[in-house]
Amino acid sequence: MDPGLIWILAGVLMLFGELLLPGIFLLWIGLATIATGLLVMLLEPTFGSTVLMFNMLLLAGVFMGIKFRPKTRGHPAVNMANSGLVGRSGLVISADSVGIRVRIGDSDWPARLPRDVERTAEGATVRVEAVDGMTLVVRPVGA
Repeated sequence: MDPGLIWILAGVLMLFGELLLPGIFLLWIGLATIATGLLVMLLEPTFGSTVLMFNMLLLAGVFMGIKFRPKTRGHPAVNMANSGLVGRSGLVISADSVGIRVRIGDSDWPARLPRDVERTAEGATVRVEAVDGMTLVVRPVGA
């Protein structure tokens, strides 16, 4: 069997492996292997030159992947306590000297009022303005 064809088949297997185990690791190896196979078929280099070509193509692919990788900013809000709470309305279930607790949906949260709001009564409707750790910053609706 032609060595170039073996390189190409190995590269295709790497790409199928990437489909089974996604992570973009096998993608670069598979693409470099296929490109090496094509060059081997065209140029018929020595074994040492073939290995050098493969390593250079692999390195170039990894650098391109790093350069064109989408930039992520901040931390995603998935599975975070504050994801989706800001702007939601809730009901004050307790208001005492210790603090207030607010029910939003099926969960109870410790809460506090902004500095410009003095107090609120039990049963009042509030809207979440911010989240400070695990404490909600709420403002009475209509205040």
